[in-house]
Amino acid sequence: MTLEATLGLALMAGLAIPAGALVSAHHRMRSYWVEHEIDSFVSYFGGGALLAAVALVLVPFGMEHAHVASAAVAFLIGGLVFWQVSSWLKRRGTAVAQFLGMLLDFIPEGIALGAAVATGSNVAYLLALLIALQNMPEGFASFHEMRRGGMRLGRLWTIFLLAPLAGPLAAWFGFALLAAEDQVLALLMLFCSGGILYLIFEDIAPGAHMSRETLPAMGAVAGFLLGLIGAMLIH
Repeated sequence: MTLEATLGLALMAGLAIPAGALVSAHHRMRSYWVEHEIDSFVSYFGGGALLAAVALVLVPFGMEHAHVASAAVAFLIGGLVFWQVSSWLKRRGTAVAQFLGMLLDFIPEGIALGAAVATGSNVAYLLALLIALQNMPEGFASFHEMRRGGMRLGRLWTIFLLAPLAGPLAAWFGFALLAAEDQVLALLMLFCSGGILYLIFEDIAPGAHMSRETLPAMGAVAGFLLGLIGAMLIH
């Protein structure tokens, strides 16, 4: 597969982010989802998908290709950095936990997509599909969270239309620079894992748990199941 095709795949996976936001922005559809608490299910689904990315893809790769001390430091620094970022954003009254978690997942997976193509792996199409399937519910949930947090609509759409560009940039980085640098990629994945784990337990899961029903929490199971199936297919 050529570099151009790889960048196209990463962009298509990233376009699932504004696609999810578009569903969230549709007033009647969003009202129906909120009324039936589908939004809570989707938030849990996004959290489950992120947890699956950490448990089944990012951390296993990091453990395989990094030394214990460097792995521990990278993971801890990821958590500490996003603790400080989250605290700073909360002081400013900005609700972007789900969006940050989505990018922390999307960027290393995009790098892995580019590196997989550069090393001759044939899982690129499947990986792009799985990234897209994760991005769409995460895009919905993060758009809803940020809109509810009071962010102006114009600024919000600018962010969500630019977000897919992170995919091709990450894929190019993986294709051009990290194909033979497993340890660097492993440390990056562990850093992102620490950040994602902090965001899940500090913001995403508690934010989703505003439901009067118990069914929406099954979204976390469904999201993790998606990651489990993807990890088993890839390996």
